[in-house]
Amino acid sequence: MSTQSPLHSVHSGLGASFTDFAGWSMPLRYTSELAEHKAVREAAGLFDLSHMAEIEITGPGAAAALDHALVGNLSGVKPGRARYTMLCQEDGGVLDDLVVYRLADEQYMVVANAGNAAVAVRELTARAEGFDAEVTDRSLELALIAVQGPASVRIVGAVTDADLDSLKYYASVPATVQGHDVLLARTGYTGEDGFELYVPGAEAPDVWRLLTKAGEQHDLLPAGLACRDTLRLEAGMPLYGNELSAELTPFEAGLGRVVKFEKEADFVGRAALERRRDAGATRTLVGLRAEGRRAPRHGYSVLAGDEVVGEVTSGALSPTLGYPVAMAYVPPAHSEPGTELSVDIRGKHLPVEVVALPFYKR
Repeated sequence: MSTQSPLHSVHSGLGASFTDFAGWSMPLRYTSELAEHKAVREAAGLFDLSHMAEIEITGPGAAAALDHALVGNLSGVKPGRARYTMLCQEDGGVLDDLVVYRLADEQYMVVANAGNAAVAVRELTARAEGFDAEVTDRSLELALIAVQGPASVRIVGAVTDADLDSLKYYASVPATVQGHDVLLARTGYTGEDGFELYVPGAEAPDVWRLLTKAGEQHDLLPAGLACRDTLRLEAGMPLYGNELSAELTPFEAGLGRVVKFEKEADFVGRAALERRRDAGATRTLVGLRAEGRRAPRHGYSVLAGDEVVGEVTSGALSPTLGYPVAMAYVPPAHSEPGTELSVDIRGKHLPVEVVALPFYKR
């Protein structure tokens, strides 16, 4: 039985189509994923992301515990700020990519992918042993609502007195939405400006309705997971299970910058990641552009001539750009923008060109 979001009845009332995602019943689309995608790029979309995991780490040793557990320098994050980072295993493979919010000197919130929630809780708990810190899974207590798109400032600004002008990207602040206490963060996964609101589950339907009402004059649409995937693909953002896995390190994904070797603390995976950094990657993540309407998909082979040299991780016909785009892992020798390759689509070779990521930037 799939876990239902606190907003499930709201989505049902809106006629949503549901999908099972990492054990959660979540909206895939409401009407048209193309219309929802376009709304986020041109106006705003309203997302339920309550399947994401929220894990709280508190105590005098919280910062030190996270510096040990994760590849980032979390003790260097100021209260009210957030950091994108990764949970790696000893061999450097990525167990999950995370956003970590520092809420106070001795309080952090780690947001993990739904499919990796149990792993993240288990590993953070184990890695916090020996530190004066407590790890608590808050996932079922909180709902997560996102407003993404150019009109998001006007919509969120209409329901809260928080100073949005001073709220920087990857910052958060406690706020109220017409009497409802929320954590308001300027974060997202669409390539657009936007906000994510962490809300007590029981209050989520009211907050959703208030945002919907405020968005009526700004062409806000409820948006499902289908368009969220094409939005993040256009923005060149990795998805765990596609661009990231336990068999890959941050360096292959072009995200070596998140590994902070300069921090004083030793951390899980440091030695292996140092070796990978020094040896250089044998494959690297690239963008691919094609013509026509047929899009490369996850798992399709990438060829140089008749030789298979890589594999597509994500692909779609870009609603914004109007042509097929994909991300793929290929050897460094085939990774330069302008390199001509092909993708095997059911036995036919589709010509593609390597291009720089992201495909879309606002």
